Amino acid sequence: MSRIAGRYFSKSRPQISKLELSSLMKTRLNHIVKMDFMKPETVLDLNNIRHALMRMEDSIVFDLIERSQFYSSPSVYEPNKFQIPNFNRSFLAWSLLQMEKTHSQVRRYEAPDETPFFPSELLPSFLPSIKYPKILASYSDEVTANDQILKTYVEQIVPQISCKTGEQQENLGSVSVCDVNCLQTLSRRIHFGKFVAEAKYQSDKAMYIKLIRAKDVKAIEASITNSAVEAKILDRLIEKGHSYGVDPSLKYSQNPQSKIQPEIIAKIYKDFVIPLTKVVEVDYLLRRLEDESEEELAKYE
Repeated sequence: MSRIAGRYFSKSRPQISKLELSSLMKTRLNHIVKMDFMKPETVLDLNNIRHALMRMEDSIVFDLIERSQFYSSPSVYEPNKFQIPNFNRSFLAWSLLQMEKTHSQVRRYEAPDETPFFPSELLPSFLPSIKYPKILASYSDEVTANDQILKTYVEQIVPQISCKTGEQQENLGSVSVCDVNCLQTLSRRIHFGKFVAEAKYQSDKAMYIKLIRAKDVKAIEASITNSAVEAKILDRLIEKGHSYGVDPSLKYSQNPQSKIQPEIIAKIYKDFVIPLTKVVEVDYLLRRLEDESEEELAKYE
């Protein structure tokens, strides 16, 4: 049995070869271009969603590798550790807020697949607004796991991926930049579950309307769970961790101190990313009937 106990990491499981991984990535790139947020049918195509999620894995793996070269740096996460005018939260929260303010001015958070951590603090864009067609339910912006993502990242993920515990005063800024990148990629990946939920709802309305009316959370969660697919994701992440972790070009330090263990990346997905994605999917589905007309619901009486 490899480092992480459990059937997902048993050495007896068939492993993905580098050739298979390369072929898989090429296939993914051929499919991802089909997703167009101006064409809802392409966004709710489960094949397109699957390939989009695979591409997000790349960003998450690279961002976690970047963060793993630094110490745990607890002062970055301590509220009021630094005297920031008119701000009483952590240095990380301030850094994240400033980045979201900047990105909001170039329309990042108009995109249906972006969920800000500070929605009430965003600034208007200088660019003309884009009128995206409706893809998700009207309440979709209210379905967010960002508070839990931030808490989990600081309390559970950072200790696992940091090369050492303690402070490095010269790297506090670099740490916060890496953290912001990690949080944004993790948030986008987890909240993409709303598109998965909508696609599955549209594919079997009768079943989901019945489950939602009954508020059967366990059955809804079972309907969105595919253990075989989850196992493949974890295997693929370990392969990517090995491939991408070979002498990576790290941005913020001329003296890389550590590389994250690929099994840790898979563990983060298994323990946090996949479960939080399911929370988003279930929360979205439980409210889905709010967006249906009485006439539509009457068809499923």
